[in-house]
Amino acid sequence: QVQLVESGGGLVQAGGPLRLSCAASGRTFSSYVMGWFRQAPGKEREFVAALGWCGGSTYYADSVKGRFTISRDNAKNTVYLRMNSLQPEDTAVYYCAAGTSAFNMRRERNNYWGQGTQVTVSS
Repeated sequence: QVQLVESGGGLVQAGGPLRLSCAASGRTFSSYVMGWFRQAPGKEREFVAALGWCGGSTYYADSVKGRFTISRDNAKNTVYLRMNSLQPEDTAVYYCAAGTSAFNMRRERNNYWGQGTQVTVSS
């Protein structure tokens, strides 16, 4: 089992950057696929990005490709989401997730979840 704690959310102006962090507990962090989801007000939670256990395979939602970058530091049990060129439509609660495969993670099957961190982008 793994516990996840996100940080780094906040208020940012449109066009600006922000980096989210997710610290994971547990000695098996490196064996998990890690990812980020988000949920905007009045909308369903949606997949944002995922990263394989070794960091070699990355997956992004079309809406964030070229702007967001997911990375991980297995020595620190931490996964990051670097967000550039933020837009008001990126405003959401961002959730960190851990899972056993990117396939299942994107379908929200058997994911572990963090509590979420709010990102607000002002126009």
